[in-house]
Amino acid sequence: MRFLNLSHLLKRVVFSAIALLLSIFFALDGLPDPPAWADTASAAATLTAVSTAPQLSAVNPKSFVAAAVNQVGPAVVRIDTERTVTRRSTTDPFLDDPFFRQFFGDDTFSRLPQQERLRGQGSGFIVDRNGIILTNAHVVDKADRVTVTLKDGRVFDGKVQGVDEITDLAVVKVNGKELPVATLGDSDDVQVGDWAIAVGNPLGLDNTVTLGIVSTLKRSSAQVGIPDKRLDFIQTDAAINPGNSGGPLLNAQGQVIGINTAIRADAMGIGFAIPINKAKEIETRLARGETIAHPYIGVKMTRLPPELARQNNTDPNSPFEVPEVNGVVVVRVLQNTPAERAGLRRGDVITEIDGQAVSTAEQLQNVVEHSQVGQTLKLQIQRGAQSRQIPIKTSALENAA
Repeated sequence: MRFLNLSHLLKRVVFSAIALLLSIFFALDGLPDPPAWADTASAAATLTAVSTAPQLSAVNPKSFVAAAVNQVGPAVVRIDTERTVTRRSTTDPFLDDPFFRQFFGDDTFSRLPQQERLRGQGSGFIVDRNGIILTNAHVVDKADRVTVTLKDGRVFDGKVQGVDEITDLAVVKVNGKELPVATLGDSDDVQVGDWAIAVGNPLGLDNTVTLGIVSTLKRSSAQVGIPDKRLDFIQTDAAINPGNSGGPLLNAQGQVIGINTAIRADAMGIGFAIPINKAKEIETRLARGETIAHPYIGVKMTRLPPELARQNNTDPNSPFEVPEVNGVVVVRVLQNTPAERAGLRRGDVITEIDGQAVSTAEQLQNVVEHSQVGQTLKLQIQRGAQSRQIPIKTSALENAA
């Protein structure tokens, strides 16, 4: 009986095993065949990944900064300037001695002119193979002698072709041919956060490169601290130092997007560059020696929101009352200017110019700057409780007193 039970048990085990094998076979047989390219592609992808990974570093061993600088660096120049300044000096203690003054008089020696030779240094970059160089006006203005040194060591005498102090731009010409040229970009395409590469000769250290980002755009000259200019700057944290002035600010592609111009002495990591599109507007005219005429109306003004106007009007020591409206308050009307001739007064609040509402001095100045010399602009002003429109005809800024 025991053997019969054992035989029966073995038969059940064998049949179960056979059934399991058959089920596995039919299950595998029912699966769809994989496409032929799948394994090939996987293998190829694996092989590609394994074979190309070490080659990436070999193909691009340099950073984008090095590539950009190598592209533009040969076109960046050092500019050395000299100018003679005549001064009347009384600093010599010998001449200040009362014993000598009793014989020669107090003003005899103080009227003797003394000449002093001043030297300066800045940067620039070549924009034409025949030797046209862009730089800052403050680098070369009033210079008696300009010397241009290229990265390859060549030295040229430079001639200042044109200067525009209002935009702080200048063009210098050297007698060269087939010179390296910097590629100009489009500053209108620049965005906050883009890479910014400053190239120049700070403190006489030639071919210095610093890296940062574009911190903000359209920073007004008043905010920068140079209200006598008419510019909206590119702000960057790329290190800009004395001697960098006039050098290029590059994007990651090695294109010039700005001209390094100014720094804030009271802060670190804040530099400013003139957008290259502004230079493009007047570079050709400066190269021809033309004077750039800038329209103006002749007022000093400031932003005065209604709440500040209210504080002013309730102050018993306030020199004048101003309307409590949004606009730009006239602080001073300059003599012999379009504003004086048009009848503008101190305390007037300009709310519109040519139909455009204005709430800051920068907005008003921008409209004036983009008008034409001799063009009549319509100012909407608030004078006390009265609102009126005043036409004003612009004049050229160089004719201002």
